[in-house]
Amino acid sequence: MLAKGFWLVVSLVAACSLAVVAGVVNPAEKVNALWLVTAAACFYMVAYRFYGAFLAARVLSLDPALRTPARRLADGMDFHPTNRWVLFGHHFAAIAGAGPLIGPMLAAQFGYLPGFLWILIGSVLVGAVHDMVILGASVRRNGRSLAQIAKDEIGPVGGLAASLAILFILIVALAGLGLAVVNSLAKSPWGTFTIFLTIPIALFMGLYLYKIRPGRVGEVSAIGFVLLLAAVFAGHYIPGSPIEPYFNLSKHGLVVAMAAYGFVASILPVWMLLCPRDYLSTYMKIGTVLLLACGVIFMAPTLQMPPVTRFVSGGGPIIPGTLFPFMFITIACGAISGFHSLISSGTTPKMITSEREIPMIGYGAMLAEGFVAVMALVAATILIPGDYFAINTKLSFDAIAALGFPVERVRELSALVGTDVAGRPGGAVSLAVGMASILSSLPGMAGLMPYWYNFALMFEALFILTTVDTGTRVARFLLQELGSRVYAPLGQPRWLPGIIATSLMVVVAWSYLIWSGNVSTIWPMFGVSNQLLAAIALGIGTTVLIKGGKVRYAWTTALPMAFMYVTTFAASWQLTGSFLRKAATAPTAAEALTFRINGGLVAVMAILAVVTLGDMLHKWYGYLTSTRPVVTSEVLEYEEAA
Repeated sequence: MLAKGFWLVVSLVAACSLAVVAGVVNPAEKVNALWLVTAAACFYMVAYRFYGAFLAARVLSLDPALRTPARRLADGMDFHPTNRWVLFGHHFAAIAGAGPLIGPMLAAQFGYLPGFLWILIGSVLVGAVHDMVILGASVRRNGRSLAQIAKDEIGPVGGLAASLAILFILIVALAGLGLAVVNSLAKSPWGTFTIFLTIPIALFMGLYLYKIRPGRVGEVSAIGFVLLLAAVFAGHYIPGSPIEPYFNLSKHGLVVAMAAYGFVASILPVWMLLCPRDYLSTYMKIGTVLLLACGVIFMAPTLQMPPVTRFVSGGGPIIPGTLFPFMFITIACGAISGFHSLISSGTTPKMITSEREIPMIGYGAMLAEGFVAVMALVAATILIPGDYFAINTKLSFDAIAALGFPVERVRELSALVGTDVAGRPGGAVSLAVGMASILSSLPGMAGLMPYWYNFALMFEALFILTTVDTGTRVARFLLQELGSRVYAPLGQPRWLPGIIATSLMVVVAWSYLIWSGNVSTIWPMFGVSNQLLAAIALGIGTTVLIKGGKVRYAWTTALPMAFMYVTTFAASWQLTGSFLRKAATAPTAAEALTFRINGGLVAVMAILAVVTLGDMLHKWYGYLTSTRPVVTSEVLEYEEAA
């Protein structure tokens, strides 16, 4: 009875907070950011307790008695039983890239309400379901990748289309995320030094946890936390020191360093570097988000951005498209991201020790990322709208005022952080300004805004880099699987030459795109292709449920899949048309060719998604009418009785 009363109270608080945010209560008053934080926290608690439990018990029928691939196939390289808290840190760090930070910041041009509702509802009913179902499917299939699951469960046609789409999206994603790191850390010795130190700290943690003091997670967590704080503090003294030149890297120097790190992280055993580093970075990520929440509670800032702006109909200075479909494409990771399915079928299923941990890692990590997205949205919308647009566009102050949003404090903000923040589009700078404004309001933090601003830029880079290292490893898995169709030894997970060759190919591909700068011309395609991958993954999840005798629960993935296909096909159509129109008016033949190539690539991605969808629908009809035999690739092995 006490538990029921608790959850009733939490649900009522969530409902009341949502009513205030949506303007049902006191619609004429400006909304305090506290209502957003309270609504999100309570809503996510209720969702995890009830909907997450429903998915675990009814939809996936998780069974702790089943042996996971980490236990059955342990090889000390990729398959390695890992403590659930360490694995949660790894998984959260891997999925939480730029999306939950930058997406809400850019989408704030539509107002705070559309983005907030999409983050809240999307993460609970779409994103977390997507992550958890794919994780469960991979765990029961020897940790196979999404591409391999598609081939096994759908067939060769849909499987090949999905594999090609996944590989393309992954390379572009890694290049785009890597470019964000390069832009954040270029000529930033403080940030570069601190992030560099996380590598030896992680190596030490890995050796300590698995060789020196096996299983002592508490000890290594305390040591890692202290060392991380020391690294952040020490970074402040690097500028102006004799070793500054070694960390004051140019963009090309950072590309080389990041490529070397990605290659090494991809081939070393997961327990040695990748997992402890992601676990370590999670301290900073979750700790910073909690600090932001404390700052919002203490500062109680009023949201300056209106609930909905006139840009929902298009013509916005940041996102020229309409609210539908482009807000749902812009806010990716905070609500749903296809990239997550690659992690849920990549490194994580090879390290999970029990199926009882799937809800915490698959569903819980997505909700944590949704909360990060809410905090990013708060950081964007507490800025005066004119200042927000002055930072995120190249428009003159007069042009911004003509849109109805006069610029008020951007020069003052520039003075406070010690750098000119006007005309710095992309979302990273405005996010850092918003975060610094909140964090500097904490007791004893007055006057430290320049430090918080630089810390926030480093925080964003660390968020993204932990996605790059795991993504490189996942891309290596996929390339090995695809390459094995041509040369069988590549498919052997322990064949070192194959591991090195495929890792090198992946790193060269994404680092070349960053080096050449070409990724900046195709970055708009990432939003569409990433969400197309999410639609494909939800379709694969639906296939798994249908073949597993869970037809009555297939709506949990089929309805989100339908929404994502409609949204991304609409965005693909509009984006292709936009590229072709730009090609027609391009000043040079080279630019026109670039825009035509971009439009063609978006069209190819959409065609691959259509082929995959058509093949899935055909197979579903056969399974539901019993005209096609059900053959599953599930591997079920129970623990031996003691």
